[in-house]
Amino acid sequence: MSIETLTLAVTGASGAVYALRLIEVCLQQRIHIQFITSQPGQIVIGMETALKLTGSPQKMRQQLADYFNADPELIDVYSKDQWTAPPASGSSVADAMVVVPCSMGSLASIAAGTSENLIHRAADVAIKERRTLILVPREAPFSGIHLENMLRLARLGVVILPPNPAFYQGVETIDDLVDFVVARILDQLGVDNDLSPRWGADHGD
Repeated sequence: MSIETLTLAVTGASGAVYALRLIEVCLQQRIHIQFITSQPGQIVIGMETALKLTGSPQKMRQQLADYFNADPELIDVYSKDQWTAPPASGSSVADAMVVVPCSMGSLASIAAGTSENLIHRAADVAIKERRTLILVPREAPFSGIHLENMLRLARLGVVILPPNPAFYQGVETIDDLVDFVVARILDQLGVDNDLSPRWGADHGD
């Protein structure tokens, strides 16, 4: 699978750093990003990182381009109520979608197919068009409701990828933990990366 356009959504769970690192790597590989954030997601980004997204989608687009020192043409930003945005339709050119971090509220709405906002609708489109959809749920512990929603989505082919870092690769910084999770997301997207050492790569020689 070759990814040229990725819809990336941020919701109101902790873990905005995973989203920003994923965007950074994708932009470096000139993958076009369709970015959507909920208001709680926008707040969490501001709380957990140095990026403060404010204003219109067009202004946020420039803020993202400046933050990543990237070509603005590689980034589109849509508001969660922008129903005319490309991700709302199956005719959209996006090859895949990632919701990272994914709140339990968003996961439940996606599982129920309610399409309450553009994030939920874009995920619904990905499912019905049989495109890759990856949800990165950030909650602990999971309730039975959470697990049932995840099982329902997994049976539809959705990738459920909790941000569970490993430590076998030799962790020295928080960035190492972040890169491990982002590498797993990129693997599911079929995007080549060397963010984190592979199991067995330095063993058994």
